[in-house]
Formats: sequence, C-alpha cells, structure tokens
Amino acid sequence: MKGLLGGPALDSLLSTLGPFRRLMPGGDIGLALCVLFQLSILIMPIPTFLLDMALALSFIASILILLISLSLERPLDFSSLPTLLLLTTILRLSLNVATARLILSHGSEGPYAAGQVVAAFGTFLMGGDVVVGGIVFSMLLLVNFIVITKGSSRIAEVAARFYLDSMPGKQMAIDADLSTGTIDEPTARKRRSELSEESGFYGAMDGASKFVRGDAICALIITLINIFGGLGMGLLRAHMSIESALSTYTALTIGDGLVSQIPALLVSTAAGLVVSKGAIEGKMHGKLASQLGNSANPLLMASAAAGILALLPGLPTTPFLLVSALAGAAAWYRFNARSAEQAAAVPVVLPPDNNVTQVSLLDVVRVELGYGLLELASGMGQQLPEQIKRLRRALATDLGFVLPSVRIQDNVELDPYNYVFALKEISAGAGELRPLMMLAISPGDDALALVGEKTVEPTFGLPACWIAPALADHARSANWTVVDPATVLTTHLAEVVKENIAEFLSYTETQKILSGLPQDQQKLVADLIPGTITVGGLQRVLQMLLAERISIRDMSTILEAVQEACASGLKSVSAIVAHVRTRLSRQISDSLIGPAGYVPVIILSPEWEDTLAGSLVGPPEDRQLALGPEKLRELLDRLRVVVDSAVHNGDKPALMTSMQVRYHVHSIVDRIRMNVPVIAQAEIHRRARVKVVGTI
Repeated sequence: MKGLLGGPALDSLLSTLGPFRRLMPGGDIGLALCVLFQLSILIMPIPTFLLDMALALSFIASILILLISLSLERPLDFSSLPTLLLLTTILRLSLNVATARLILSHGSEGPYAAGQVVAAFGTFLMGGDVVVGGIVFSMLLLVNFIVITKGSSRIAEVAARFYLDSMPGKQMAIDADLSTGTIDEPTARKRRSELSEESGFYGAMDGASKFVRGDAICALIITLINIFGGLGMGLLRAHMSIESALSTYTALTIGDGLVSQIPALLVSTAAGLVVSKGAIEGKMHGKLASQLGNSANPLLMASAAAGILALLPGLPTTPFLLVSALAGAAAWYRFNARSAEQAAAVPVVLPPDNNVTQVSLLDVVRVELGYGLLELASGMGQQLPEQIKRLRRALATDLGFVLPSVRIQDNVELDPYNYVFALKEISAGAGELRPLMMLAISPGDDALALVGEKTVEPTFGLPACWIAPALADHARSANWTVVDPATVLTTHLAEVVKENIAEFLSYTETQKILSGLPQDQQKLVADLIPGTITVGGLQRVLQMLLAERISIRDMSTILEAVQEACASGLKSVSAIVAHVRTRLSRQISDSLIGPAGYVPVIILSPEWEDTLAGSLVGPPEDRQLALGPEKLRELLDRLRVVVDSAVHNGDKPALMTSMQVRYHVHSIVDRIRMNVPVIAQAEIHRRARVKVVGTI
C-alpha cells in the first residue's frame, strides 16, 4: 500500500479508519470474534478448506506453546497459559465436532471427506494400515490421559494448595524486609503484585488442568461415536459392505483422532512442564544440563555400566559402547572443567595500590542490637519492625519528610541487652532493655514504690523501674506509665531522629520532594528554580525548618514564601527562613496549642530584647550574637527557672522574642537541649489565643 499511497496519505487513511481498527484481530473485539468462531463450529458446518486451516493452526499453536514452556525463566513469565489451555481445548473440541459431522455425513465419499489434513493422518502417517493406526492412536490416548494429563492435574492441584498456604508467610517476609530497610516501598509494592499474580496463576492452572483432562476423555468418546456411528451410516444409508464401511470410517476416525490427540499431547506436556518447574529459577535446559552433568563421578559410573552391558552376551554391543563413550567423554570434560575452576579460584595477592579507594554505602539510620534483644526484631510478633514502620509513617505525616529506611542488625560486641543507634555510621544514642520485663516510668517524687530494677528512662532521663509484666496493671493504677521494651527503643529512636532529621534531607531527597509535587505546582517550581534560588539553597531552607520541627508538608506555601523573600531582596538563608516561618504562622501556632486551647508563651522583657539586639555584630546579612559569658549564664538560669515553673503548672511553653533576635536565641536554647521552641511575635497567627505564662 505504501507504493500506491505516500507516507502521509497512508497515515491519513489509517486515521480515517480509526473507529474500525478495533475490529481487527489484534484488539479486544478480534479476540471475542475468534472465540465466537470457535463456538460457532460446534453448531454450523464449515468447508473442508477452512477446517484444514483450523487444524493446521491448532497443530502449530500447540508446538508454539510447548517451545515457550521449555524456554521459561519462571512459571509466571507465561501467565496467560491457563487462558491458552482453555482456548486451545475449545478449539480442539470444536474441530472434533466439525470433523465428526463431516465423517458421519460425507464419509462414504472417500478418504478426503473430512479434509486433506485428516486424510493425511489417516493414510500416510498410518502407512495405510488401519490396525496399526488404531493401536498408535490408542497408545497416544492412554499416554495423554493416564500419564501426562493426570500427573499435570495432580501437580497443579498440589502446587496451588501449597502456594496459597504459603502466601501469609511470604507477605510477612515482604513487610519485614520493608520495615528493616532491606527493600524500599516501590520494591515492596512490586513484590506484593508478583505474589498476587503468582497465587492467581497457580489457582488458574489448577482449574485449567481440569479442561485438559476433560478434553482427553471427550476425545475418546467422540472417537467411539465416529467409529460406531460411521459404521451404522455406511451400512444403512450408503449401503456399503461391512469391510468397506469399517475400513473407510475407521481410517477417517483414527486420522481425526491423531490430528486432535497430537496437539493435545503437546499442550498437556507444556502444562506439565510449567507446573512442574516450581521454584526452579532460570531456563529449563540450563538447569537440567547443569544438574545432570554437574559432577564427573555419576557420568563415569554410567559410562562403566554401559560398557559392562555392551560385553554381556546377547545384548547388542555397538549401541551400548556408543553410549559408554559419550558418557565417558562427558565425565572427562566435566573433570577438566572442575579442575580449571579450582585453579582459577586460587586467591591472587596484589600489591597495595594507594590510588585505589573503596567507597561503601552508608546506612543512614541503623539500629544495632545485642543478641539478647534479637527476639524483638525476629520474634513472632516482630514488634520492633512494626513499630519502626509506624514511626516512619508518623514522621511523614507530622513533618512532611519520609525517613530513610532503618536497618536493624545484630552486634556481637554489644552487651546482650544493649542497643545503639547509628546515624550515617556515627553513634547517636544507646540504651539498655530488659526484653522479658516492662518499663514503668515514675509520675513524680511522690510515686508509689514498685518492686523491680531501678533505672533511668533512656529518652528523657526520667526515673523508671523494670517490673514483671504481672505488675503492669498495679503500676498503671498508681499513675506510672508502663511501656514494653520495643516501645522504649522506638521512642528513643524517634527523639534521636527528630533531633537530627535535618541531616537526612539531602540534595537528592530535595529533588524528589520537588518532582513529587502536583502538576499545578510544577510551574511555580520552574519559575523559582534555578532562577530565583538553587536546589541547594532551598535544601538549606527546608533543613532549617526541619531542625526546629516545622513540617514541610505545605510545600506550596513554602515555595511562595521563598519567592516573596527573594523578590524583596533577602539573600541570607536565615532571613528567608524567617519570612517562610511568618507565612506558616497558622501551622506553627496550631502545633503549639496546649490542651487548654491556648498557646502558652514566655516573653523576653524589653531590657533583654535591647541587650540581645545590641550584642548583634557583623554585616546585616550575616549577624552574629556576641553576648558576654556572664550575661549568657544569667539568661539561661532565668530561662530554666521560668520554664520549670510553667511545666510544673501543666503548660508546655514556647519562648517568644522579636523577629530580630529569634534565630540567635534559638541557637542558644538548642545547644543546651532545653527542648523549648523559640518563636517570633509575627509567627503567632492572628486567630490564635495566647497566654503569657512567664517573663524573663
């Protein structure tokens, strides 16, 4: 057609015929038409030419299915096999009915009454001997029905049962790998999808094997109907002799049976190969060759056995000698190959090369456990992996940043009940647990004394006690907070991660956050980066927000605020962050609201504001606080007293300062780990209720 029409003209024609292209055999309607055609053969007679084409298609399709089954890497690579078994079975049964109709109605016309394909199998392949053809056909039918089809059906049934029984364990293994950081979320989703596909595949193969078995039974019944029905038709309607009718109709019936049974035998073999492959990874021929010829000793023994049989009187010498020589040659080749592999495996000591550096990937977050705590990670409940999974989900919800995968591993150098947190291979926290006990945290100085091992809660340093699980209810009734060892470790890990979460926001993670924004925000990203601010600059802004535990989920507001700050001439990261925090005032105020519905704040007196503002030195874009040691100690002592008083009254206060000194005051408070948020006056939303609970 391209010779008659130019390229553009051909494209125009195809686009014009677009609505009709769905009717082509490659589409859904084409498949439906093929199935309807197969079913229509059961009802309507078809010409012999079309019957020959369908028989040839059935024969070639069965060969193709067998060859594909032999070259599979894994059974799921041929997931359409159950559907193909059904379609090919329907096709063979339809063709059986069509040929039976022609044999019974036109069998008296000669050997070509049912088409040339049936005639070829009924005459040439049988050698013209009906008895030989009948015996061969009976053997094929028995092999297919009793051996291959029955065995494949049993294997498919057992495989489906055991695979479905193993699904919960495999699902738990995927969840455990995800929680320990061995795999990421996309890989886990892919494995779950493959697990679902495999379960559906084995279940479908169990059902499809029943179609193949029923096909073999139906072929036997149709053969008997053709023989006896054809004999009756020849005697009563065509007035043929018994010998002529028996010879004609039997030849046609056996030819039809061979045409249908050989494809059925090939398809049954393919189904048996797929379901028997099981857990074998790789192509079948490679596994068979490697496992049968992996060792020289069995091959050598087989060669010797064949040689002995060749020397026995009465047995032919040449075939057994030839087999003995082939097995001996294979054993010699395998022996030489194994010797070469052992020689190649000898280690070679190379001189040191100072120019070569080995770079290993770091675990961003790692939990190391003593051997006495391994039950927390690998026990039946798998408490630790599940709680770490919930921790990552909570951090993503609260701060808008997904914590990298946490690796859990044992450390034989630790004491049995000790654990260590490592952030980028550097120790960031440690503690000690009692896996068979519960940790009761004291509610205060007037707490009821408990029987147990006195200790200190590792996260906040509170007085605590390890008690037996039977005393947990008694401790709770006395207002003690009781938690299990896995919760103690996870809470400690959460605080360590929150203190260092800004370090986890790398350049790559920042790019992932930007690329994951909705399409309507990508225009803002394109306008902002890199013309207004670089990805590295935005990374630093987000890191400073996360360092003060400000959520970055509202990226649209953050990007708009960064654009406003840069447009107004702000260049330093701290100044840009200050403007962003102002835009996030509603979010910041909401995070500081206490149980009473107001924001408890501690304010700086005007004298301290003036003192701190007067101690700022340096250029405007990079001001530093140069406060004397005595003044600094006085400020911190006063701050501790006021904060302790507010906490004693049930408030969790924030320190409120002016915008000018907020960042510098936060730096001081953060270094002494007082865990008191520092906010500016402009960061309080106009709708928020504020209560002053102290003044410095």
